[in-house]
Amino acid sequence: MRKTVIAFVGACWLAASALAADLPLNQIQLPPGFKIELLARVPNARAMALGKNNVLYIGSMGEGKVYGLELDAQYRAGTLHVLASGLNMPVGVAYRDGNLYVSAVERLLRLDVIDTQLKNPPKPTVIRADLPKEKHHGWRFIRFGPDGLLYVPVGAPCNICEPDPDKYANILRMRADGSNTEVVARGVRNTVGFDWDPANNELWFTDNGRDMLGDDLPPDELNRLSKPGQHFGYPYCHAGTIADPDFGAKRSCKEFVPPVQTLGAHVAALGMRFYTGNQFPAEYKGQVFIAEHGSWNRSKKVGYRISLVKLNDGKAVSYTPFATGWLQGEAPWGRPADVQMLPDGSLLVADDFAGAIYRISYSGAAR
Repeated sequence: MRKTVIAFVGACWLAASALAADLPLNQIQLPPGFKIELLARVPNARAMALGKNNVLYIGSMGEGKVYGLELDAQYRAGTLHVLASGLNMPVGVAYRDGNLYVSAVERLLRLDVIDTQLKNPPKPTVIRADLPKEKHHGWRFIRFGPDGLLYVPVGAPCNICEPDPDKYANILRMRADGSNTEVVARGVRNTVGFDWDPANNELWFTDNGRDMLGDDLPPDELNRLSKPGQHFGYPYCHAGTIADPDFGAKRSCKEFVPPVQTLGAHVAALGMRFYTGNQFPAEYKGQVFIAEHGSWNRSKKVGYRISLVKLNDGKAVSYTPFATGWLQGEAPWGRPADVQMLPDGSLLVADDFAGAIYRISYSGAAR
């Protein structure tokens, strides 16, 4: 029996090694005591949500598929299931009360009692089909907030324009059945990641700055919503201080909520999470990890990393790289799209370019 177990473990290790063979994980730079490993290969992996029974749900963009990845008690990858296919950019996934919610541009879908039906998933139920159909910023990161409501962003249908403020460039929230919709944040060009401060349940979100103002303008943003209805500037003002050359004369930057932290210009800040686990050293508790997908329109590429924003009493005090190496020179081999914490305190990273989920853990000396 012992030989059988050893053979099984050895076979699993060889399989994982084969999966990682074409991914140069030795190029990833992390702080001392941290390590990164491949958890699973998932085509075009985007947003992640953790359900019951250690099932990781994963959306995609170009694949049109939604996945369910079984994890064992040690959070090692098991079977990867295709739960839905043929969808229109199903980037966003959110889990609540045993059901999986999926965004597909103008539609919001629900897969009922999904945890027990991974091998034979149910047909998605449409809960909304009236969101804007534009594909420009039409992929939606979705999550349930601590208030039990589903938060759904609607990006600007352009690079820079002055769209209907009740329809575009905002963040909505609604009941799980899609009813009772309200706008909670305005002037948000395109957020593809948000989370709630564990200290006070305030909503924080990343926002991608406009293009075509050169290499270094404007910065991406990390924002905080302290009360419903706040306006964050788009299209009139960027990063709290930069008047837009096309629309800035219409309204002053003083009218809008400035970001908590300006990020790199064109880094494409996507998924973000507050770290609430206990595995990482104490100084990481309550801090913000951000997946920076990487630039597409800059003369010298930036992003392609996980960054860390450290906070003190709700104020940002530093913005630094945490995990780098997916960009080698001007050639990226990976693009982080989302981060998700596991119950053991390790951090998952979705990479839609390499088609992978990584796990970052800490095993250094206690501090």
